[in-house]
Amino acid sequence: MRKTRTGRFFEDFALGEELRHAPPRTVTEGDAALYLALTGSRFAQHSSAPFARANGLPAMPVEDLLTFHLVFGRSVPDVSLNAIANLGYAEGRFLDLVYPGDTLTATSEVIGLRETSNGRAGIVWVRTRGFKQEGRPILEYVRWVLVRKRDPERRSEVACTPSLAAAVPAQALAPPPGLGPVAVDPAVTGAPWFFEDYEPGERIDHVNGMGVRESEHRLATRLYQNTARVHFNDHIERQGRLGACIVYGGVVISIARALSFNGLGNMLHILAINAGTHANPCVAGDTIYAWSEVLEKAELPGRPDLGALRLRLVAVKNRPAADFPLRDDEGRYLPEVLLDFDYWGLMPRRGSGAAREGTG
Repeated sequence: MRKTRTGRFFEDFALGEELRHAPPRTVTEGDAALYLALTGSRFAQHSSAPFARANGLPAMPVEDLLTFHLVFGRSVPDVSLNAIANLGYAEGRFLDLVYPGDTLTATSEVIGLRETSNGRAGIVWVRTRGFKQEGRPILEYVRWVLVRKRDPERRSEVACTPSLAAAVPAQALAPPPGLGPVAVDPAVTGAPWFFEDYEPGERIDHVNGMGVRESEHRLATRLYQNTARVHFNDHIERQGRLGACIVYGGVVISIARALSFNGLGNMLHILAINAGTHANPCVAGDTIYAWSEVLEKAELPGRPDLGALRLRLVAVKNRPAADFPLRDDEGRYLPEVLLDFDYWGLMPRRGSGAAREGTG
């Protein structure tokens, strides 16, 4: 009797199917420290316990994207072990914070299936939900992934593309539970800019670049327990289109987010993921740069100390972002563009707590 799993192929998914992912994952302080070591993130809410407690939290929470990756990693063996590429995200909402000691679980529902035109693979859409102990929801999002077929010669009769919202509406946004009146001193965060200082249409070059190293991107992906073969199997991937393993797209997101500190350093949390596209693959040896565009600003009812910024975060490889590269004259992503990521971020207002004294 065979006791090993080869993962699901496109033919193995059924519309409406519910997948319960294993195993649970208890988050530790070591996970949080390793995430900082692998990304260089400097956001104060995830770097300083006194800062987090001053904002009403019981302890320093882990980075929002670490939560995302750990939930994502639960789903890989059941959804994308045989993936060719992870394609995009939508309708993502962060519902609660995660702290060391929390244990995470995840489930996914298959909401869309469509075979590719050449019949060799198919796109699978799933809505994944993450929980911590006592079934408390922490995160939900939709992602779609290109998955190999077991039998490319056998055509599928299923064709369902889900209708997804272009963005999480501003009225659905809320600060994380437990976040009290915030006290943001720019002398502590190292960032002088607040909600009032950003305007729609503004673009920010985050200036710095960060190289992706072979050992680091694989260590990060293992940290999340993402076991997709395209990130690890050198023997197979050397024979593929890139001649190397593909860097997990979440590594690109996290590096770009860490780089965005230079220009968005007072941001407290990610509230929602509106859309995300992995435009081109990244491999070890590439250097990532990033830029952001302010798309929209929103008030948060009952929170005069906070506002929400809708931001486009673009990551590019081996090309500084001073000219904000994105698309060519025909509207196609430039080959250097790795990521086009649309999200809502939580930004303190200038009059919040200690910020009143910190800026003139």
